[in-house]
Amino acid sequence: MSLFFDAAWFDARLAEKGLDRGAMAACAGLERSELHRLFVHERAPSAQELNAFADLLGADVVEISLRCGVANPDAPPVEDPGRRIESMEARLDEIDAWLASLEAERKRA
Repeated sequence: MSLFFDAAWFDARLAEKGLDRGAMAACAGLERSELHRLFVHERAPSAQELNAFADLLGADVVEISLRCGVANPDAPPVEDPGRRIESMEARLDEIDAWLASLEAERKRA
């Protein structure tokens, strides 16, 4: 299950390209109803779907993954609240590092 699907971001990126959610579904080989399930957090996207969305939108697959709110599906659930918070903080640190690298790359360009 995704943590947060940034539907507004996807809709804006699709609109910039003159596309709609139907194009997004088609690029990943999904029925619109399956894409809707992603948008309303009923299921997480597959790696193939993430790559298809990245190709369609001309975005980095890491950014697409973040915008889809993808968590690591192979990670065992964390029962201890302290460990859960540490896990969340570690993921946020990874996101912060990725954003810092994007900012540095933008400044070099």
